[in-house]
Amino acid sequence: MFCPAVAWGESFAGVLAAARTGQQWAWDAIYRELAPSVLGYLRARGAAEAEDVLGEVFLQVVRDLARFEGAEEDFRAWVFTIAHHRLLDERRRSARRPVEPSPVIEDAVGGDVEQETFARVGEARVQRLLAGLSSDQRNVLLLRLVADLTVEQVARLLGTTPGAVKALQRRALAVLRREISRPNVTL
Repeated sequence: MFCPAVAWGESFAGVLAAARTGQQWAWDAIYRELAPSVLGYLRARGAAEAEDVLGEVFLQVVRDLARFEGAEEDFRAWVFTIAHHRLLDERRRSARRPVEPSPVIEDAVGGDVEQETFARVGEARVQRLLAGLSSDQRNVLLLRLVADLTVEQVARLLGTTPGAVKALQRRALAVLRREISRPNVTL
C-alpha cells in the first residue's frame, strides 16, 4: 500500500508545461508518478470504487491544471486535496443512493496465486490496523505516509492546525505500535 514519492526535481516545471500544452508523455509521467499513491490512499480510506474515484481525480486535474500554481510539492498536495474531496463526494453520493454490490467473479487463469494470497492477507492486516484508528488519525497518517504530504499541507487540506496534525499522527502511531506489539498480532 505504501508508495513513496519519486521526485521529478528540476524536470517538474518542464513536465507541467508540457502537460498544459497537451503533451501525452507529460500526462503519462504525471499519472505514473501520482496514480499509485492516490489509489493507495483511496483504497485505504475505504473508497467503494477506488479506481473510478481515481479517474475522477485525474479528470479534475486535467480540467484545472491551467489554474494550478506552485512547485512540485504543492502539485502533489493539490492532487491529494482533489482526491480527498472526490472521496468525500463519493461517500455523499453512495449515502444518497446505496447500491447492492454484485458478486465479483475473478478470472481463474493467470497470476501467482500464492503471491496474490499473501498480498491480500497483508492488505487485510493493514486495513484491520487502520480500522483501529479514529477517522482523523487515519486521514492524517495516510496523507502523511501514502500521500507524502508535509504537516502543513495536511493541516491545510483538513482545515486544522499543524499542531493538531502532529498530535493526531503521534497518537495514531502509538495505537499502531501497541497493536503490533500485542501477542498474536503480526504484520
